[in-house]
Amino acid sequence: MKKLVAVKPRVAALIDYEDRLVQPDEVKIAVQAASPKHGTEVADFRGQTPFIDEEFSEEWRMFMPRAEGAKGIVFGELPLGNMVVGKIIELGDEVVDYEIGDLVCTYGPVMETVIVAGVDNHRLRKMPEGAKWQNAVCYDPAQFALSGVRDANVRAGDYTVVVGLGAIGQIAVQLAKKAGAHLVIAVDPIAHRREVALRNGADLALDPISADVGFEIKKLTNKMGADSIIETSGNAAALQGALKGIAYGGTISYVAFGKAFPEGLNFGREAHFNNAKIVFSRAASEPNPDYPRWNRKRIEDTCWELLMNGYLNCEDIIEPVVHFQESAEAYSKFVDQNPELSIKMGVEFERGAAHHSKAEPEA
Repeated sequence: MKKLVAVKPRVAALIDYEDRLVQPDEVKIAVQAASPKHGTEVADFRGQTPFIDEEFSEEWRMFMPRAEGAKGIVFGELPLGNMVVGKIIELGDEVVDYEIGDLVCTYGPVMETVIVAGVDNHRLRKMPEGAKWQNAVCYDPAQFALSGVRDANVRAGDYTVVVGLGAIGQIAVQLAKKAGAHLVIAVDPIAHRREVALRNGADLALDPISADVGFEIKKLTNKMGADSIIETSGNAAALQGALKGIAYGGTISYVAFGKAFPEGLNFGREAHFNNAKIVFSRAASEPNPDYPRWNRKRIEDTCWELLMNGYLNCEDIIEPVVHFQESAEAYSKFVDQNPELSIKMGVEFERGAAHHSKAEPEA
């Protein structure tokens, strides 16, 4: 059996692993399709994350040094990928809500089989008939897009900007438009990403390399600026442009897992005059800003429903799609070295296999 791992910083490889039998409360999934995470996972892959030497303390709400001997990110066995779709091929004796042959989606790395809890696990999602695997593997980015749109307080009639058109940004474009935003402006330097956004809800798309985005936003909104800006790129110049283009009193929902900014980000310019609010948005942080009405599970349940009923379209987002045997080279190329060539990479283990047709239970 093979799995995709980072053997050292910025080096992906398929390595062997020994499969095992399931425990009484577990299920085993034969993976048919999968996808890596292009944001925080890439920081891990490159060895540029604070989690290398530190851990986030829920008690202190800050990063703290790891305790001596505590295990952090270990290259050589660092799994890559976070969403899988496949059929259940083995059940533990205590599992009653799933059957052999069920097509499911859950969190898991890119590997041939994934074993997860099959009891009291709401993240083990059954795929309805006709559901698309491309939508399913967007279960994770959709959560952060929905949280970003909600934290930006996008409302009917608003002028809304989405900066960065990876998977989170693309889904945020769709959600903002469906929420009733009057004008949705998508921003990304990659032409193909802008084209995908325009096909899926954006009214206009701007190239930040050739345009002064903040000034263009002001011109497009009769000098008012954007009511809300959803920033998913983590780029310092993008945040500077957002501060220039935000309306007085508007909200910037900062979804990106940012890095240390270089010199040039200047809060002494438009930020000082526009009474802008920057909200650092993260779907997984509890309590949710709208607690007790909203929490992580409600976000997950909502996103799954929107993905499975076709309200969201992620087929354009999952590209390129590569075969599992090519996934190590493809990860290095499309996720790490040349991210402009992809939006969210998909991995198929058998071409065309991850489509729902209720199979006969296996013996």
